[in-house]
Amino acid sequence: MVNSNVVEHEIVVRENPVSRFLFNSSKSAWIWLIVRLYLGYEWLSAGWDKVNSEVWTGSKAGMVVKGFTEGALAKASANTPHPDVSGWYADFLKNIVLPHTKLFSYLVAYGEVLVGLGLILGLLTGFAAFFGSLMNVCYLFAGTVSTNPLLFILATWLVLAWKIAGWYGLDRWALPFLGTPWEKIHKKETSTATDQNAT
Repeated sequence: MVNSNVVEHEIVVRENPVSRFLFNSSKSAWIWLIVRLYLGYEWLSAGWDKVNSEVWTGSKAGMVVKGFTEGALAKASANTPHPDVSGWYADFLKNIVLPHTKLFSYLVAYGEVLVGLGLILGLLTGFAAFFGSLMNVCYLFAGTVSTNPLLFILATWLVLAWKIAGWYGLDRWALPFLGTPWEKIHKKETSTATDQNAT
């Protein structure tokens, strides 16, 4: 039996000024532009080298992925309480990646190029950053540190800032076309709304 005297309330926590500035204001877009260009360059240059390499997308495609996967599997079998590669990820590498190294070789090479282009152009920035961070996580799970932690952190922040990260890029036109509700708030409208709330 439902008690009709109980009224459900929705509590809306106001966004703090710092996160509103970073993730919703076009004034912070220049910060994300710098992050985007740095990440985009890193991904594009890494991917471009792979696309033009025989061991990634040429006649010997899959060789590097095979060596990388076998190295990760060796880290998983180390006799330590916490090996560099977890057992569940080792199973994924052994049963999914290792039998299809050529496919994953192409996916990695062209995936890195697409992520780099998306970030540099500011086109679907949130998606590009997400897939970039996903690749970083895969490399980290495989026991490879290198620049992956830094790139992962920056990509995660870009995902959080997806609404504004591509403001100086193609997202400025692409996202409204896709239905993202960007609206300009004029000072006159804001002051009118404040006056009405005061009365």
